[in-house]
Amino acid sequence: MFEVGPIEALLHEAYIAAEGTRLRDEDRKKAVELAGLLGELARTRKRGHLVDAAAGKAYVGLLAAKLIGYERVTVVEREAERVRASREAARRLGVEGRVDVVQGDVGDPGCWPRAFDLVAALHACGPASDLVIDAATGSAAKWLLLVPCCYGALVPFAEAAEAKADEAGMAHHPEVRRRMVAALVDAERTLRLEAAGWQTTVVPFVAPTVTPHNLLWRARRSREPGRMAEAQAALRRLR
Repeated sequence: MFEVGPIEALLHEAYIAAEGTRLRDEDRKKAVELAGLLGELARTRKRGHLVDAAAGKAYVGLLAAKLIGYERVTVVEREAERVRASREAARRLGVEGRVDVVQGDVGDPGCWPRAFDLVAALHACGPASDLVIDAATGSAAKWLLLVPCCYGALVPFAEAAEAKADEAGMAHHPEVRRRMVAALVDAERTLRLEAAGWQTTVVPFVAPTVTPHNLLWRARRSREPGRMAEAQAALRRLR
């Protein structure tokens, strides 16, 4: 739905804007990721208030405002330099009137707007993904598009997943163990979303050659009682 070339041009305009310079390889890969995620955002058919959580330089939020036409975008990012870059990029793209860049942690409720329609988080690192799930679940949002990144010890379910890997005898098989722990963390997050009333589908949004963290959690608020009860039971068993 979205071509990579125009996205690369917008990234250059927003974040480089110097004649004779080119995007880095990592920026071109980011453009491919953005094309995939923006396509998912467009399919929700929402034009209301989007939160770009754990936003980095706010690529998702700013391009969603520019290309999809969200009426309001709130960007939440904790690093001051990235916040500064995001505000400058919003000005260069001409969307600063619709974008509010907030410096703070996604785990701080005060950084989130009171009401919003959709949450997107591209490569929310480690426990940030879980904080985004919690914030979205505690809101009235209709959609959550989440791409987790990294599975460190600070992830809430990581310790339990490591214990299950030990029980399965994976202590001497580090690569198998790593994949097993990541899969258990992913399973817990998926069931937690379903148990909270999100109809959830996990799909690759780009090829694994672009990024190893290429799975998207596409969650739509449905609150279907039967589905929630089934997920709650499965979540209890997993835990």
